[in-house]
Amino acid sequence: MKVPFLDIGRLHQTIRGQLDEAYSRVMDSGWFIMGPELEAFESEFAAFSEVKHCVGVGNGLEALHLLLRAYGVGAGDEVIVPSNTFIATWLAVSQCGAKPVPVEPDIKTHNIHPALIAAAITPRTRAIMPVHLYGQPADMDPINELAQKHGLIVIEDAAQAQGARYKGRRVGSLGHASGTSFYPGKNLGALGDGGAVLTNDDAIASKVRLLRNYGSTIKYQHDLAGYNSRLDELQAAFLRAKLKVLDEWNARRREIAASYSTMLDGSGNELPFVPEYAEPVWHLYVIRSERRDALKAHLEKAGVSTVIHYPTPPNQQACYAGFMFGQLPIAEQFASEVLSLPMSPTLCGREIRQVVDAVRSFDEDR
Repeated sequence: MKVPFLDIGRLHQTIRGQLDEAYSRVMDSGWFIMGPELEAFESEFAAFSEVKHCVGVGNGLEALHLLLRAYGVGAGDEVIVPSNTFIATWLAVSQCGAKPVPVEPDIKTHNIHPALIAAAITPRTRAIMPVHLYGQPADMDPINELAQKHGLIVIEDAAQAQGARYKGRRVGSLGHASGTSFYPGKNLGALGDGGAVLTNDDAIASKVRLLRNYGSTIKYQHDLAGYNSRLDELQAAFLRAKLKVLDEWNARRREIAASYSTMLDGSGNELPFVPEYAEPVWHLYVIRSERRDALKAHLEKAGVSTVIHYPTPPNQQACYAGFMFGQLPIAEQFASEVLSLPMSPTLCGREIRQVVDAVRSFDEDR
């Protein structure tokens, strides 16, 4: 039996009726951009995320980019980012003309290490952008305290963590603002691309609304040199249907992660660590192995599909070749060791057992 990394089609079948109804509702309305579905989703997702404002945009990268623009981050500024993250976090900073300043992760959580941030702050630092990697919240209280001390903005990259909680509070509500992604593979994924900005700041929400729509609130009147980055009606309708079952799907992810952690204990791999403050949503279940490539090949032969998140850290990407970041040994170590096991709310017990048996048989063959 083949165990897919993520079978989105199978997941969609569990709510096919609701998705079909959402599609029909939008098609019958004849309204496809900036209409009632978007307005309803923004209200519903803001309430879910425990913030005042949600602004739907084109994708997760643009959510972060538009937020930085709204805060006036630009050329000559610096933004502190994790060294261990998907490159979109860094690209949002670069697209503003600012410089990403990487900080290494906590070796246990894989998230940015709060104790290392202070040394990266300079007179040019404008913001800190922690990422809730793999669906696990970063340790936000010390980050916020440091930001307050230095007068910095905190923008959460919550693209992998819709529904997660930090000390009881929803991710996305923990900093000044946050950006998230609705890429189809996310816990809350659209049937195309999409993203959103979350904030309690009325002025920032208003500015992002301007920026996403050509700098305009009144048609053909443009107050800012804005962008075209709008979450369309059809995706908003699909997301409304999925939002209703997101907590249920996340609960199932927690069950699967608990099974993995129990059944893989003692397997010879480094398993995920969850701090007391975190209630993850397990967008990814990531293990580490010094023989990662051999393990991945072994699992493929056993019918288990895996993914590497991420094989090349941002500082080693060609697009940053001209930047002087220096070596980032922890991020580079992770890139050679991490492996994401299958994770989806539709995984059944037999599939979980197949994954576990395949991992353990590799360890036994050594």
